[in-house]
Parts: sequence; structure tokens; C-alpha cells
Amino acid sequence: MLYIIIGILVLILDIISKHWALGALAAGEEIPLIPGVFHLTYVENTGIAFGMMENKRIVFITLSVIILAALFIYLLKAPRRDVWLKLGAALVISGSVGNLIERVSKGYVIDFLDFRMINFPVFNVADIAVCVGAAALVIHFLFGGGAEKPQKPESEADIDNGD
Repeated sequence: MLYIIIGILVLILDIISKHWALGALAAGEEIPLIPGVFHLTYVENTGIAFGMMENKRIVFITLSVIILAALFIYLLKAPRRDVWLKLGAALVISGSVGNLIERVSKGYVIDFLDFRMINFPVFNVADIAVCVGAAALVIHFLFGGGAEKPQKPESEADIDNGD
């Protein structure tokens, strides 16, 4: 349940932050918070990650829906659900849904977080969630670390305790 709450909170933060950027920043406007390091820069991204493959809206919407469906199916069928899987899935789902809402409703995704020091593309909260979630899923698939032990059924626990 905690992971669902985390996903919902990240989605809400993404929606609120994009709404703020839409109202507070004009297209292409830059507000330096730490000059030369971190700016708020309004960008309407019609591409996928980092502005690649611009103007392929239907492809991105279709791909997002397929990825979301595959992740939900995997979650339902996964025999073991460790911390990394739950956290990764929650973040990827919330970030994907956040960007999908924008792509369907506006035809683009609002990006506004701009790290200049490393010459990184402008991004948003949903992008952070997808990247961190994807890293957590990689940890799950490669290492299966942080596994939660399945609970024994009550009847087995009674037998083990000599009851």
C-alpha cells in the first residue's frame, strides 16, 4: 500500500509542478535559480526522452500504454514482489501516467527543470520518477535484492510452533 501512496504522491507532484510551470513561465523563458548551474526553463517537448524523435505523439501514447499494461501484468503474475519491484513499478507507472496525461491532453510534455552545469536536457518530475523507477527495476531484475519474505499461512505457523 505504501508504494501505491508513493506513486500517487509523485503523480500529484508532477501534475502540480507542470501546472505551475505552465502558469509561471512563458515558452522558452528561463529563471536562473543558481546561475549557470540550475535554471527553470519552460519547454514544450513533443519528443520522447531528451527531445528525441519529435512529433511522434501516437507512437509515444501507444508505447506508454503497452509499457503500463506489461508492467501491470508482470506485477500481477510476479511470484515474488520485492521492495525494488514495488518501488520501481510505482515510480515508472506514476511518471508514465504523468507524461501520458500531458501528451494526450496537450500533444506535448511540459519540461522545466534545467541543469546547465552538466549540459543535460530539460526534464520534469515524471521523467525523474521514470528514471529512478527504471533503475529500481534493473536492481530487481539483476539482483532481486531487498526481497520481502513471504508470510507463512496461519495454519503452518501453528504447526511450526507446536500448537
